[in-house]
Amino acid sequence: MTTLSTTTRSRAAQGLTLTLRPTSRVRRDSLIALVRYSSTNAAAALEATRTNTPVVKGAETPLSELPSLVLYRSLLVNSISSRPWLLIPSLHLLQKLSNPTNPYLFNVDRNPLLRGLLKHTFYKQFCAGETGAETQCTMKSLQDMGFKGTILTFAKETVFDAKTGKGQGFGIEASSSNECQWCDNIEAWREGTVKTVDLLREGDQLAVKMTGAGPGVCDAFANGTELPKQFVDACHEISQKCKDRGAYILIDAESQHYQWGIFRLGMELQQKFNTDGKVVLYNTYQAYLKSTYDTLAKHLQAALDKNFTLGIKVVRGAYMASDPRSLIHDTKQDTDDAYNQIAQGILRQEFRSFGTTKPFPSAQLLLASHNKESLVKAHETHQERTKAGLPTVPVKFAQLHGMSDEVSFGLLKLKDDAGVAPEVYKCTTWGTLPECMAYLTRRAIENRDAAARTLDEYSALKSELWRRLAFWR
Repeated sequence: MTTLSTTTRSRAAQGLTLTLRPTSRVRRDSLIALVRYSSTNAAAALEATRTNTPVVKGAETPLSELPSLVLYRSLLVNSISSRPWLLIPSLHLLQKLSNPTNPYLFNVDRNPLLRGLLKHTFYKQFCAGETGAETQCTMKSLQDMGFKGTILTFAKETVFDAKTGKGQGFGIEASSSNECQWCDNIEAWREGTVKTVDLLREGDQLAVKMTGAGPGVCDAFANGTELPKQFVDACHEISQKCKDRGAYILIDAESQHYQWGIFRLGMELQQKFNTDGKVVLYNTYQAYLKSTYDTLAKHLQAALDKNFTLGIKVVRGAYMASDPRSLIHDTKQDTDDAYNQIAQGILRQEFRSFGTTKPFPSAQLLLASHNKESLVKAHETHQERTKAGLPTVPVKFAQLHGMSDEVSFGLLKLKDDAGVAPEVYKCTTWGTLPECMAYLTRRAIENRDAAARTLDEYSALKSELWRRLAFWR
């Protein structure tokens, strides 16, 4: 393990000795090399003591790829997220601002001061843009940082609150009283989703929220009744457009009030489009739910019986504030164990009886997580099995835009023997500021519920800032 003593090694041995009569250019180049060597090793040593993970001497930190402006904004947002006395009132404020019927003072669409403050802090930290041009600019900057691509979603959705018994989205209430407007809602959702598809490049991924189609669709999901034909046709149109474009679709997990209907639709779409060993669509499985392991086993059986490739996206879960508590694992450790059990079982192709007494179906895996240990372990398992010629499944990794950048860039540095990095994506949302308020509120809740990770992320950002300041001194 690298320690601070590495910085006391002979500078002459590192080729950093100044000449006796240096020219100004030689002196400048030598001093720059000297400062770069000293500051980089000091930061690396500090990182080693903070994370208890090996750090290669002289190597830049994972966050060295982060542009300075993004680093400063990340520090600001994480300074709030890592302090409960700041985060809790901020969360209450975000929840209030997410109500589109607010008076002028608290209306993010009408109050220019409030709009500017949120747009240039929380919105830019976690969202891609309000227009197609803004969004494509953000996607290009993420690709320039080394990410394989972008997972892009349109912001409009409906979140069912089990405590109030209501579904709240931007500008709609998910109740039968609005049933007469469902056609307009479906068309607006279709148009917004198609616009999102048009922003994707080959290899990018569309994250789609089915509840954004409005109350008529939400009622059908919740009641297990037949979905509107207009909506089903739109789903087929969007799936075909993504397939033609070489892009993928991630059907987002949503509130459990709607999830079983969403799963049913997702499996029907996968059966049609995930053929010939290729994946177009992924279902999302939330590890914090006690039922997820059984659900995934049923879906693996369906893929085996009906001969299609199952797209599996695994997340920990983001609806703790709205889902019934009884459905969720009792402790965070239980959720962590469930996540790792699912990931390792799929990667090893050993999931219940699949891979032992019955064949393992064709599958592809996307691990969306901010937990470094889970992802590194999954990457190591995949590499070990690939080198040994053992059966495994293709795997990709993803983190949310604006969160866990240290994890994302750290994964990019885990190159294989051929120098190829794992495929890492950033997931982001686009839409107007009011449309994104529900999404931003969930990000704040997630940071509240992951205080240790948020504090660790804040420490990493501070270390990177000090590393850069040391370089320029």
